[in-house]
Amino acid sequence: MNEDSQRTRGVDALTVIVPAYNEEAGIVSVLQQLQEALGPLGVQYEILVVDDGSTDATADKVRSFSGEIKVVQTGRNQGYGAAIKAGIRRALYPWIMITDADGTYPVEEIPKLLDAASDWDMVVGARTAPDAKLSGLRQFAKWFLVKLAEYLSETEIRDMNSGMRLFRKDLAAKFLSILPSGFSLTTTISLAFLSEGYTIGYVPISYNKRVGRSKIRPIADTINFLTLILRTTVYFKPLKVILPLSGALVLAAVAIFLYGWLVVGHQFDITVTILILFAMQITVLGLLADLFVKRRG
Repeated sequence: MNEDSQRTRGVDALTVIVPAYNEEAGIVSVLQQLQEALGPLGVQYEILVVDDGSTDATADKVRSFSGEIKVVQTGRNQGYGAAIKAGIRRALYPWIMITDADGTYPVEEIPKLLDAASDWDMVVGARTAPDAKLSGLRQFAKWFLVKLAEYLSETEIRDMNSGMRLFRKDLAAKFLSILPSGFSLTTTISLAFLSEGYTIGYVPISYNKRVGRSKIRPIADTINFLTLILRTTVYFKPLKVILPLSGALVLAAVAIFLYGWLVVGHQFDITVTILILFAMQITVLGLLADLFVKRRG
């Protein structure tokens, strides 16, 4: 057994899922690089390119390959997350690797992720290398979202929505029903793993300029990610969201009471009562939601 094969002892068989939507410009190069990276490792593998309703020659270019490279067609464009879920359902092997079809992720670093698989339930290619090419606006939005997710999940997150990651199929299958069909799938699966106590390791990787046109909508997708983080956390740990909200309402009620007493000259404001009652109702709902989550678990 060669040195590379020994390094991948945690992964014996692997399905690589490549979601693709109108990626004819870069898909051939990515598939060639995947073959070059995986071939010497001594790991049994298949590559599933999930053509998510492409209107260009993406599927035809994939069919020019043979053997372990297969194309799965969804029939219509359903979204990045839907393509990955379709690939997970079709995967033959117990470990899943996902990467993009646009050339942004350095597939030559896959052996590093495979080498770490024996220690973690999920291994994420964290775009923290010095040459990772992310814009300033995206960096700020990602920093804010990551800090929020770290607070809610009580865990350090080095890259929340990297599209290059390795995870066990049986664990991912538990969350298929809640995983979204859009770009936020990676964020959701990270939060789901962390909330349920599964471990995530991070391997620093670079990040390249994409081939072709980006499908990301910076403002809309950032808002969607924010909503998703809150919704996913409420699904798994409702008190992490509800108790701070209830506490903020109580503080607001106290502030209004003190302002009325010390500044305006009267000691009672109906707003104080409303805020206190609202805070109590939210707290009770949070406790019921937490009880439901624990019983479900």
